[in-house]
Amino acid sequence: MTWPGPAAVLPRVGVDLVPLSRIPQLLEPQSGPALHRMLTPEERRLSDEAGAAGRLAAKEAVFKLFGAIGEPVPWLATEILPGAGGRPHVRLTGRAARLAEQAGLGPIDISISHDGGWAIAVAAATTAVPPHTPNPADERETP
Repeated sequence: MTWPGPAAVLPRVGVDLVPLSRIPQLLEPQSGPALHRMLTPEERRLSDEAGAAGRLAAKEAVFKLFGAIGEPVPWLATEILPGAGGRPHVRLTGRAARLAEQAGLGPIDISISHDGGWAIAVAAATTAVPPHTPNPADERETP
């Protein structure tokens, strides 16, 4: 398959699911507490248990947009804060901003929902995809 023209703009989607039961575990003394390494002070101030789970799911969903397989999640450089009308807004700084730029991402939209002990988040953005370089395996006929 080849792309029309020099480049195409395609959607990218990331999704993640977090059980609300995970949050108390992240606050336990033996975890460090891990939540302080994953949520900024502002995010922690704004979050109850469901909000924290939703923000963690959102950060993972955003990270999946970067396509940075094998890289650690830039937890504190990805913030999920209230935007206009309370709708979640993504703010990227430092390493997260660099990964988004390397991936060629446009503005990121995020949606978070909580139900039945779970939080889910979906992140979406567009990316400019370089022209397709034909792979010889693509050209082989299949029996």
